[in-house]
Amino acid sequence: MTALSLAAAPVISLETQADIAQREALLDLAFGRAARLAKTSERLREGRKPAEGLAFAAHGPDGRVVATLRLWHVAAGPSRPALLLGPLAVHPWFRDRGLGGAMMTTAICEASRLGHGAILLVGDAPYYARFGFDAGLTKDLWLPGAFDRSRFLGLELAPGGLKDARGLVSPTGAPVDLPSLGELVAQTGGTGEMRRSA
Repeated sequence: MTALSLAAAPVISLETQADIAQREALLDLAFGRAARLAKTSERLREGRKPAEGLAFAAHGPDGRVVATLRLWHVAAGPSRPALLLGPLAVHPWFRDRGLGGAMMTTAICEASRLGHGAILLVGDAPYYARFGFDAGLTKDLWLPGAFDRSRFLGLELAPGGLKDARGLVSPTGAPVDLPSLGELVAQTGGTGEMRRSA
């Protein structure tokens, strides 16, 4: 591998505020906006912030976001903390280069380092099995909506992280900060129309 090809490899880092718009565009490209927002797992993410220190972006040589992966706080049944992984998306130009696997490894290692006990996800079982995910770990859990049982997978980061986990998976992450009524009125200048930035 040449120095040039090493320099061109995407760099994985924690997501920043500046990455959000590009992340959303990448997710729309990968899944289609309507389809991804209709997913049952989206019910566990909407209105919530991702887990602290567990939202990742990969940047291509030009600095643009070419891959994204976030983990979210959930409860795997009553009083059983876990993380929900997803969505994982890689720009079509960067697929088949191992970037998705690198994003997964980064996220799993960091979640483990931060002391989390388990990760759940809904996805392609053969792909995620290589990272240790198994449908058997979620057999007594269910999601808040329709889902394919064979695609609902779990991974124990700590021994027994999902032992005897039973019940509904529910969101537990911090809510997204919403503007107050006063802030919204200030943005519209009291006219009902959003002010345009200069």
